[in-house]
Amino acid sequence: MSGIIVNNVARASGTIAATPGGLDWSADVVTASTVTVEAGRGYFINTTSNACTVTLPASPEVGDQIVLADYARTWSTNAVTIDSNGNNFQGQADTYTVNYDTVGQSLNIVYADSTKGWLPVSDDAVADVPSRGTLRGIFAFGYTSSNTGVSNLLSTSGVIASDVSAVGTAREQVAGMSYGGDKGIFVGGYISGTTGISNLVNTSGVIASDVSAVASAIRSFSGVTYGGDKAVFGFGLAGSRTSRTNLVNSSGVVGSDVTGVGTARNGTAAAPYGSGGTAAFAYGSGASTANLSTKNLVNSSGVVASDTTGVGLARQDVSAASYGFDKAIFGFGQNGDGKHGVTNLMNSSGVIASDVSAVGTARLGAMASTYGGDKAAFAYGQNASNTKVSLKNLVNNVGTVASDVTGVGTARVYGGGLSYST
Repeated sequence: MSGIIVNNVARASGTIAATPGGLDWSADVVTASTVTVEAGRGYFINTTSNACTVTLPASPEVGDQIVLADYARTWSTNAVTIDSNGNNFQGQADTYTVNYDTVGQSLNIVYADSTKGWLPVSDDAVADVPSRGTLRGIFAFGYTSSNTGVSNLLSTSGVIASDVSAVGTAREQVAGMSYGGDKGIFVGGYISGTTGISNLVNTSGVIASDVSAVASAIRSFSGVTYGGDKAVFGFGLAGSRTSRTNLVNSSGVVGSDVTGVGTARNGTAAAPYGSGGTAAFAYGSGASTANLSTKNLVNSSGVVASDTTGVGLARQDVSAASYGFDKAIFGFGQNGDGKHGVTNLMNSSGVIASDVSAVGTARLGAMASTYGGDKAAFAYGQNASNTKVSLKNLVNNVGTVASDVTGVGTARVYGGGLSYST
């Protein structure tokens, strides 16, 4: 025998009983309605489809140990019943029914003696892991042949729903971003002039009425979540090109203008990356309409860093979203050569990779959102013929862009996209 023996106890027979660290968990997950268990072993009991009766050994020895665990967190629906097989359980005869029916429960029992029989030495309900909820997306606002305020929900499987009538003021060139971990906000845009009004989005994807502007009016810009529950938007057109930013707190309140860092430009895109609440702004159109691939990283406190030399095709009116939980994709846009469908992946360290050849229809001003937690979608935009489209391109959890899917909803350009959670 090899390995390490730790804190083992001697049974009446003189053999060594397994401790929790030495339990054998090699048995398959139990899905049957009955199972007979053995000492020195641990069992995952899956009661998703049915309750389960667990029969303990008929002739246990002092120090025998068995652990049972709620595999699928379903014991509260289908309970586990202990059959102590003629022996006592906590001093009670086997004629008593012993049920365990708490979600996430684990039961560690040891045989004490013939008087008390089997005794639980631990009986705990393990809390579920924190959840982000069910991540969905929403696309809203934009320009058809005039400004619109319609919105379209994006399901957890990437399906875009039909139009929802406008609530906020119809406008184009807005930015959408998530905040609070499960809600969103659309900010700014162009009506008959540039505006700074905003609209909150709740955990059901319902857009609220206009909130008066706090930030200076801005359009053709981008926004992104940072720090896990806050957001920042910046760059864009505010009379002229700017690099100023505005923070949004975890309650959706927009802060006052922050003096910009980095090259003033419009038509940027922004997306979160990594697991530490960081984000990046990238691309855009600078002075004299020069297209850029410049990048500015955002730390977990919302501080924007100075310019980083860009990678990929310099362009503006780009779209971006996160995928794979900690990475992002920038895609589409235009430059002096016309509309483009190229994409650029950004890794979990914020490094943007070289161009990936276009799969979807080349266009500018598309909207983008994460959905399902680890996937993304590009939708809508204006193609090379300057026609507004409602096409959709899904992005899987390794950043591969799928071909065009015929769209749903009003074809438009320069709207905003964001993700929210129910």
